[in-house]
Amino acid sequence: MTRLLVRDLEPEVVTALKLRAAKHGRSAEAEHREILKQALLGAKKKSFAQLLVAMPNVGEDSDFRRIDDSDGVDVFS
Repeated sequence: MTRLLVRDLEPEVVTALKLRAAKHGRSAEAEHREILKQALLGAKKKSFAQLLVAMPNVGEDSDFRRIDDSDGVDVFS
């Protein structure tokens, strides 16, 4: 694997990296790799089925009942 050396980082960036790494249970180096990977390659896209399964149950079907707008009145004006 190729090595990458990053010089002249502000101390607050290094501190933030270390805190984020600790939060995720990784070393600062592993966290740095993950940040670069996500920034440059992006996250894996989920399938439509995975998105549907991940949606929270936020109400009953009746909460999302369509409003009868057959009278021609624009409800959004």
